[in-house]
Amino acid sequence: MEYCISDIHGYYDLFCRLLDKIRFGGGDRLYVLGDIIDKGPQSIRLAKLLFSMKNVTCIAGNHEYDFLKFYRALMQQTEDYDFVLRECRAYFSDGELLDWDTVDCFDLLPFYVETQKFLGVHAGVPVVNGKIAPLDGVSAEQFVYDRRFKDADVLPQGEKCVLYGHTPVRSLTGRDEILLYPRAGVCTVSENIADYCKVHLDTGVYFGGTLGCFAVDTCRCYYVEGQK
Repeated sequence: MEYCISDIHGYYDLFCRLLDKIRFGGGDRLYVLGDIIDKGPQSIRLAKLLFSMKNVTCIAGNHEYDFLKFYRALMQQTEDYDFVLRECRAYFSDGELLDWDTVDCFDLLPFYVETQKFLGVHAGVPVVNGKIAPLDGVSAEQFVYDRRFKDADVLPQGEKCVLYGHTPVRSLTGRDEILLYPRAGVCTVSENIADYCKVHLDTGVYFGGTLGCFAVDTCRCYYVEGQK
């Protein structure tokens, strides 16, 4: 089974509970569409877990991108790498766990992932006349900061469904639930991801305490609740 999630934001314990709920195992694959870090209490513990799992693929969100801008600026200012690591550790609430291997993993994160079934981004991609613009021409900033793609009238009509996060769904619906957009002429409930043009994943865990993930193969949504 393939799953997608976004915007975990350092909620390590809640994420582990979600893995238990979906019975995530070695034959499954998880795609994490950015914003592993910040807001929650255990950003680095979560990142180290995800980077160690061979069946997990992560991409960068705006919070990873902002951290990398901070880190790269430090590297340009000094050759004192011990100082750089100390400053990077101070960036996180559990920064004492940060090591150079983890920094390197952040530095290598791609900005999108594409499979036979879907395109995964953090915030969005340009849509022109209903079609997704060529990905090789999309800037890093658009991938991680875009807030237009979430709008209900942006409905990409390409072959693949686009999965994304970045903006909590509650800003659109008032609910902390994953939001699926069926293609024109498709019934509102389908177990085939090809029947959806986009899926909005960010359940706003740091607002309402709900963390959700999406099963690509069945289009089912799973949730765990933390403290609000």
